[in-house]
Amino acid sequence: MEPSVIHDKAERIRDVIRYIQRFKNAIIVIYLDDKLIDSPLFLRHIKDISLLHETGLKVIIVPGAAKRIDEILTSSGIHWTMHRGCRITRQEAMPLIKMAAFDVSNRVMTALAGEKITALIGNWVRARGRGVIDGLDYGTIGEIDKLQTEAIETVLQSGFIPIFPCIGWSLAGKPYNISSILLSQQIAIHLHADKLFYLVPGASISSEEFKIPNSLGISPEGTVPAMNLEEVDEFLKINEYSVNSENSNNYSVNSAENSGKISHRSVNSTENLSKNAAKTKILSLLNTAKEACSSGVTRVHILNGSLDGTVPCEIFSDFGSGTMIYTSNYGRIREMKHEDIQNVLTLMQPFIDKGILLPRTPQMLSDQYSHYIVYELDGAIRACSSLVPYSDGQMEIAGVAVDSNCSHMGIGPKMIEYLIDLAQKKKATGLFLLTTQTSDWFENLGFEESDISSLPEQRKASWSPKRGSKVLRFNISK
Repeated sequence: MEPSVIHDKAERIRDVIRYIQRFKNAIIVIYLDDKLIDSPLFLRHIKDISLLHETGLKVIIVPGAAKRIDEILTSSGIHWTMHRGCRITRQEAMPLIKMAAFDVSNRVMTALAGEKITALIGNWVRARGRGVIDGLDYGTIGEIDKLQTEAIETVLQSGFIPIFPCIGWSLAGKPYNISSILLSQQIAIHLHADKLFYLVPGASISSEEFKIPNSLGISPEGTVPAMNLEEVDEFLKINEYSVNSENSNNYSVNSAENSGKISHRSVNSTENLSKNAAKTKILSLLNTAKEACSSGVTRVHILNGSLDGTVPCEIFSDFGSGTMIYTSNYGRIREMKHEDIQNVLTLMQPFIDKGILLPRTPQMLSDQYSHYIVYELDGAIRACSSLVPYSDGQMEIAGVAVDSNCSHMGIGPKMIEYLIDLAQKKKATGLFLLTTQTSDWFENLGFEESDISSLPEQRKASWSPKRGSKVLRFNISK
């Protein structure tokens, strides 16, 4: 077997071990869309969730029940309408809604039992009625009033998986229908969860469906792998108006009598309406994720439940399989430390082998490490670069290397932008770099070709005609 193949396999295994160690005893809240329960992948997702539990993670499951509630209310001839994502029904529908919610939760519990995992369905949610707002009586819709966090933590400490039906009870024991999506968010917030997963079929934040800000990295598949809270704001700003404008041309009424019938105010097709609804749901999830992160949840993940293995891929690798919403602690640029030398050399080696970078030795990096920065992703170094000063006041960007698995995440441009800003702060009289194979990439970042004669004398002396590196400059006075 080729050494490079072994190296790649070893790196993947190291990633898994690192994440197991990092998240052992972490709390993971998983919203499971009920459309997945009837899908062929349901048992595969349950197996993956069971494996997470077996590795020592504390898992909580919140299954959606909208589809099952639709079915039971329709078969019983119960009328309902939808308003801003809420199902408006009379009180007579509540026993059937409760039956549907517990039916879905029981199916999840039975599937976990098949994996020899013990789960409990509990009434850990206290709720109050939403009441009448702007003249509209929300009927059976409830708001979360309180979560019995101590009881939930006891269940987790006992090694069980808690399952939350979308039902809350008032102090008087009156049941209310509550949003599973918001319930999962509130559970994650109140229990200070490390991760909140929204596992939804077809949920993909891609360049095919959305406008992607230039600041965001794109995976080879065309999806957005991660966004911080500022990037979420930018994404929502450029996408919410277009989606809401499209949706304003359509409306639907849901009831036993009208099930499956859609009225149109325009010539938009049912397929387009469905696509717009899916896009609107993702934008809503992004808003929910942003609120969760702002309230202390470390990371929120929107995953395409139509993909087998999406859950373990998302949690046990740097690059994941869906879109992660995070605060500022996921990826960061920092100064290189002496103990980083071997990891940086390993990162550089593929670029040295291709002739993109000049060879470095441990001693060279030991002498120069104070000039280097690294990009750390969940504790692993995934990129590096240096800013070398010269006696005439000029500075050189050198040693730029980005892990090929991260090339779609926009890490390289972020590092170069950081070094440009650093050179400006240090009052550099000029900023340049030398390259043989990556001039197009740097030109896209604002660098322009220059002449060898403009180099500092010390750097000019080490320039090799045989290598023939091009000089590129950035106008730091811009």
